[in-house]
Amino acid sequence: MNSVNLDRLRDFLIKANMPHATGTADIKKEGDGSRTISFSDGDYRMDDNFFGGEPYGGRLVIFHKEKPIFIEVYYGWVHNTERPVDEVYDFLREALQYPDESMPYRGPAEYTKGSLTYRCSVNGDMANHYLEESIFEGDTKIYSGIVIGGLVDQNARDAM
Repeated sequence: MNSVNLDRLRDFLIKANMPHATGTADIKKEGDGSRTISFSDGDYRMDDNFFGGEPYGGRLVIFHKEKPIFIEVYYGWVHNTERPVDEVYDFLREALQYPDESMPYRGPAEYTKGSLTYRCSVNGDMANHYLEESIFEGDTKIYSGIVIGGLVDQNARDAM
């Protein structure tokens, strides 16, 4: 059984997600129409491949010494608003700049600016989690997102 240092993984995830949250990530267009954000630091590398726009979906994989150790799959969409979707996603990226360091999968439990509030509810931990995130305009939910993820490939499969 492989042993993953969850503290280092958590620190790397926070660092790797920040360029996308701040709008400074290098985004590569792929032949299938998706886009990929890659980030490396030491023995860790993250590839975040996604489709969309509106709605959007994708998967984020973290590798340690080129072996996959962590994955998240996600899907999100804007609804119930006349507000431009770019404005909603700009607010989402702003909220994602303030992750909960104990559960850094997306944004904080709550972040408010003006009439918009981001909320994130997490069940689980680094090894296995599910979360729902929402943006409210006043009392109206205008964005929904889900993420599931955790550790992968932890059992040896040499016989395959």
